[in-house]
Amino acid sequence: MAFHRTFLGHGVGLRTDHFPQVTAGAARGRVDFFEVISENFMVPGGRPLAVLEQVRRDFPVLLHGVSLSIGASDRLNIPYLKKLRELADRFSPAWVSDHLCWGSAGGNYAHDLLPLPFSEEALALVVARVGRVQDLLGRQILLENVSSYLTFRGPQLSEWEFLAAVAERADCGILLDVNNIYVSARNHGFSAQAYLEGIPVDRVGQIHLAGHQDRGSYLFDSHDGPVIDPVWALYRDAVARFGEVSTLIEWDEQIPSFDRLARESARSRRHMDRARRRQKRGPKRAA
Repeated sequence: MAFHRTFLGHGVGLRTDHFPQVTAGAARGRVDFFEVISENFMVPGGRPLAVLEQVRRDFPVLLHGVSLSIGASDRLNIPYLKKLRELADRFSPAWVSDHLCWGSAGGNYAHDLLPLPFSEEALALVVARVGRVQDLLGRQILLENVSSYLTFRGPQLSEWEFLAAVAERADCGILLDVNNIYVSARNHGFSAQAYLEGIPVDRVGQIHLAGHQDRGSYLFDSHDGPVIDPVWALYRDAVARFGEVSTLIEWDEQIPSFDRLARESARSRRHMDRARRRQKRGPKRAA
């Protein structure tokens, strides 16, 4: 079966800087949903959970993890997955997601999203682990493409072929990070358009957008500023291919005011509407 996609609209990440404004009602009518970092709420109590309880009464919530390490050769972290399931059962998120990467070895966590070799061996490993994770969580998950700054030697699938194969064989969804596609395409010299065209339409459940830094010889996925125009253009192309997909603005460093973040989310709504209008008009006819 395919991933069952629900269009939630346009959302933002829930960050502690914005707790006062959000709980005071500043988000009503301005954003459609919130995404939270799962690990920040896998705690027995405290203010974050109390805030999330309040937010969940008014908005759909998504759980987005950073510690699944789905591509590692370690055994799955069962205590972690049990806590994640407890959190999901408590808050009934629209879906749960994490990253297509690895970040642990020998039980030690690197606290980074490290890229995988896009080999058949890695593919088989990831597919098996996703199946086990979905069984333990009792739900399908979405996996996000990460930005990367190196490649591996040896026979490789393209990144989009690898991501598509994982989604199809493991029967999971895709969280398509358009900024990460742009960053990695520039860093490695592949076509961002080819990437979009290689992703199965019925597997994309969510889109991420963010800012990045140009460090001269490479781009760095920094999440510390607004989305740039070429990424917005790529987003419109993604909407033209995948249709209306729930879209989230990530802004995790140099966090702006909630008002600024909400305005960035409103931009994604306008770009989606623009792409949909262009799609309905169809291609321009030759004079």
